[in-house]
Formats: sequence, structure tokens, C-alpha cells
Amino acid sequence: MKIITIAEVEYIAFRLAKETMSFNEPIPDFATRFPNMLESCLAVPFQKFERKSLYPGLNGKAAILFYLMIKNHPFQNGNKRIAMTTSFVFLYFNKKWINVDTKELYNFAMWVAQSPAKSKDETVKATEKFIKSNLVSL
Repeated sequence: MKIITIAEVEYIAFRLAKETMSFNEPIPDFATRFPNMLESCLAVPFQKFERKSLYPGLNGKAAILFYLMIKNHPFQNGNKRIAMTTSFVFLYFNKKWINVDTKELYNFAMWVAQSPAKSKDETVKATEKFIKSNLVSL
């Protein structure tokens, strides 16, 4: 399974966004991210305990990645957009895609962002279900 790296997130979320954005939305410099938060978001999906993955399968890893990129706020601005983009690229690297309407994806990201922290497990499971129901092979 192909992982996504910090350098790839930097390119996708900042350099590419600044080059291609057609609207005036502030994107702070990548160096202003909160130290170690992005690194944690990218590492957690691959954690193991007693040699068993805590987030098994591509869908499980994509779900916790999406959740953490939104809820842990590794950036000053754009966490939901970066979470969506990072998730799409992670899935693309693994020859999958989410076939979903833009508005539906936005609404789902907002729902995750507004979910209470005490509902983390349920929200991650719902995210995994959302990904699974919209996942297509490339």
C-alpha cells in the first residue's frame, strides 16, 4: 500500500493550490503548519498493535486520515480542503477514487468537522462507510 508523505501534502495543498486556484482564498505558508500535527495525521493510519493494523485496509486508513486531517487542524487554514485533497491523492496512489458529488463531499467534510470529539469512533466508522460506498477502482 502506498503512503502519502509530508512532501506530497506540501506540494498538493500549497504549491499546486497556489498555482491553480481561481478564487482569492488565503493559503498560509506551509512552514506555518502546527509542528508534528501533520506528521501524526499521516502516521496514525499505519499504526499497529501486536502486529495488527489499528486501521485495517485501504478504507480504514483513508477514513482515519480524512478524520484526523479535519479534526486535528494541522494547518492554520484550509483543513477540510486539504483533508479532501489528501484523501483523494492517497486513494489515487492506491488505484482508487471516490466518485462523489462535490456538494455531498463538502457536506460530509462539514459533518466530520462539527462532530463531537467523544464520537470519534462512530465518526471514523461513518467515514469508512462513506468512502466504501463511493469508492471506485481506477
